[in-house]
Amino acid sequence: MTKLLSYLLRMSRNISLSRPTIAIALLTGLISGLGVTGLLATISSVLAGKADHSYLLRFIALCVVVPTSRLISQSLFNILTTRAVFETRLESCRQILAAPLRSLEEIGPHRLLATLTDDIATLTTALTQIPLLCLHLGAVGACIVYMGWLSWRMLLLVLVTMALGAVTYNFSMGVARRYNGMLREEMDKMFSHFRSLIHGAKELKLHRLRREAFVTSQLIPTGNAIRRYTFIGNNVFTASAVWGNLLFFITIGILLFVFPRSSSNDVRVLSGFTLSLLYILAPLETVFQILPNLSRAATAMRKLEKLGIDLTRRSAELSIGGFEPVAGWHRLELDDVSYTYSGESGAESFKIGPLSLAFRSGETVFITGGNGSGKSTLAKVLTGLYIPDTGSLLLDGEPITTENCEGYRQMFSTIFADFYLFQNLIGIDESALGEVGNYLTRLELDRKVKVENGELSTLDLSQGQRKRLALLTAYLEQRPIYLFDEWAADQDPHFKEIFYCEILPELKARGKTVFVISHDDHYYALADRLVKMSDGQIEWDRRAGATSTEVTRGAF
Repeated sequence: MTKLLSYLLRMSRNISLSRPTIAIALLTGLISGLGVTGLLATISSVLAGKADHSYLLRFIALCVVVPTSRLISQSLFNILTTRAVFETRLESCRQILAAPLRSLEEIGPHRLLATLTDDIATLTTALTQIPLLCLHLGAVGACIVYMGWLSWRMLLLVLVTMALGAVTYNFSMGVARRYNGMLREEMDKMFSHFRSLIHGAKELKLHRLRREAFVTSQLIPTGNAIRRYTFIGNNVFTASAVWGNLLFFITIGILLFVFPRSSSNDVRVLSGFTLSLLYILAPLETVFQILPNLSRAATAMRKLEKLGIDLTRRSAELSIGGFEPVAGWHRLELDDVSYTYSGESGAESFKIGPLSLAFRSGETVFITGGNGSGKSTLAKVLTGLYIPDTGSLLLDGEPITTENCEGYRQMFSTIFADFYLFQNLIGIDESALGEVGNYLTRLELDRKVKVENGELSTLDLSQGQRKRLALLTAYLEQRPIYLFDEWAADQDPHFKEIFYCEILPELKARGKTVFVISHDDHYYALADRLVKMSDGQIEWDRRAGATSTEVTRGAF
């Protein structure tokens, strides 16, 4: 509860007058709780025989004050919590965008998806229930004060009962938190299974044994674990709530059947205590229902922290400008650059480098090599997506570091092998959108795809057609440097010819620097330069030959 309130204060710090708003919300909530206690006192007095016009006026006034103050308090809290939820979602997305690419790859898409859906939803539920929790706790507190005013001896019995309930409930909360933690781990697994189910649907449909094994060895065990942990956790909370109710009923029985025999308590005191205890049962039951959500929210917050996504702090990378995209650059250099992938245990798994390469503006460079040779890793280092472990990446002599890599990345238009195609042509200058029709016609997509209001009409296309749409987006971006990772791999011979013999020369004529990762040795002669990777090292780096046959013979 304290952590969530602290979090609410932090996330609402940008809201005008947020702290006074919280103070007013708490004050009106307290007034509502006190008003409820006043109603109980008035009813108790009337039942004891004190009925006159003043009690009627007090009753009417309290009937107006209690719901009005509660409405004000809850509305103010709702304003803050809904804004905090919005900031939470936005901040989560910003943190993911700001995180290094390798960190996101190590976390995995299924865990990121679980964070953005399950964890954020859990926090949302908890934050929206804070107003109701505060109101009920205020009412319970006011009732306790009222009971103390009636009889401190009887209040001691109530407090002993509440202390016993708190101790037992705290124990059950510990058990429930442990199961919530295990539940959250299983949810990560389930999101991974969902991802496999969606992306591997074709393979599962074509392989009955794999499909059956997927269901029986992955979906069912994980689903059963989620069901079991949810059932145990919820039952622990339910049993605690029932035990709390039982304690209160025992307390009421003692007040009704024991205290009148051993003390001189009058009917007004007994009726006041009984009404108060009966009233606070409902708020306490609501509190008991909310506490599991707070426990799950605490687990979600710990999960977020474990992933390294701190929702209370924005990464500095988002505010780093570095330099703007430089159209007139001359030299891009890798100086003894190395980059290492590490396994989960920290052991070295794959390394490229140290590499020393220099590229001139306007070059068309083909990068080749076998699978796993380090081509794509080199591409990610070149584009600034991976920051080298050692050595330096330099643009016209200026080192590219974490402080200026954001600006450096804006020089590149890329199509990676695992590219993502956005349906909206977002982030593209509107003046460039006028060329969309011509490009669609040239790429023979004009009969399948239309662009209206900056949005592609469909993405339901073959992989080769989707890559041509990605090429359209790259054209429209008009960046100084282009990088294509196996772009032609999914194209038929006709579009390979267009790509290598028309598009690449056109980009070169426009002064663009082009990096092409390719196995199409038939077109190697069209490059200015060939770089071959092997086991993370440069096997050779040479100017392209006069003919593709000569180049291929020299390469292999």
